[in-house]
Amino acid sequence: MTAGSGSDLPVLLDVDGGVATITLNRPDAMNSLDIATKNALLEAVTSVAEDPEVRCVVLTGTGRGFCVGQDLKEHVELLASGSSDALFTTVAEHYNPIVTAVATMPKPVIAAVQGVAAGAGASLAFACDFRLAAETGGFNLAFAGIGLSCDTGSSWSLPRLVGQAKALELLLLPRTLGAAEALELGLVNQVLPAAELDDAVAALATRLAAGPTVAYGAIRRSVRHAAGTDLARALTFEDEMMTLTGATEDHRAAVASFVAKEKPVFHGR
Repeated sequence: MTAGSGSDLPVLLDVDGGVATITLNRPDAMNSLDIATKNALLEAVTSVAEDPEVRCVVLTGTGRGFCVGQDLKEHVELLASGSSDALFTTVAEHYNPIVTAVATMPKPVIAAVQGVAAGAGASLAFACDFRLAAETGGFNLAFAGIGLSCDTGSSWSLPRLVGQAKALELLLLPRTLGAAEALELGLVNQVLPAAELDDAVAALATRLAAGPTVAYGAIRRSVRHAAGTDLARALTFEDEMMTLTGATEDHRAAVASFVAKEKPVFHGR
């Protein structure tokens, strides 16, 4: 397994108290994504998505960068070697399944953006439910700057965060947005001093991991489903999700706690 706890691995995975923390670990390369890192990240997000003991996921990076997207040094080498197939199959083989796992796993996901998030790195952050950023963080939709279209779901997630007109501006005229501007645009939920980011993320992750996990997953699915359908179909899907969550142990226990005027304890089942 390429994801793990060793400091020499490109992706670190730690699970503690129901919280899985996935850390991109190429600080000297601003956590850019070479093939080895993409394989490890795909393995990590797939693993935590399927693990019933994981009730919240945190995605973050080491060093000055959250993730600056595609590793352009490897990209240039592949171009020079004539291995162009590896450049463009990576969207289908890596980026698409990675962002799909992040966006659709049945549990909440937090992006802890401690540094710059660019290209696919920004897209990954936008696929999460919460984005907490350090004051040193920032975003850049850098695709057009290197003559490429957007990927990793940014064409889907970005307009839903800032509207189509602003999304097109950010994609067609890429620039680095500081954390304060990102907050104004609604790209992040909270901006904190760098020294306070880890504690704030840990507090939010702990709260989410102690919550009704099945309900959280159903809410995620309902919101995303409604974004691409009409009211009637959205209501039908809400009905399905209500039936699903109404049959959970967490729901029954929470109702009993309410009647008893006690605080509910959720077990994610």
